[in-house]
Amino acid sequence: MLEGLRTRIEQLIALYEAEKAENQRLREELHECKETGKNLREQIMELESEIETRKLTEAFTGGGDKAAAREKVDTLIREIGKCISCLED
Repeated sequence: MLEGLRTRIEQLIALYEAEKAENQRLREELHECKETGKNLREQIMELESEIETRKLTEAFTGGGDKAAAREKVDTLIREIGKCISCLED
């Protein structure tokens, strides 16, 4: 009976160690996924900015929608105006 109890305890310890190692592996994988997600979000923001820049470039060089370019410039001017008014307060 005592030997059976000892064997069962050893099995439980082995299972605990295996689960502990799996937990650590999953934590590392989660960390890597978070880093990848962060990097991808930054890349998306950069690409969106590049798209906006290209759209404006096309509009000003005659290859794009001039109304959209005018609207974007007007929006930028309004945003700059808001920033200036915030600085004045």
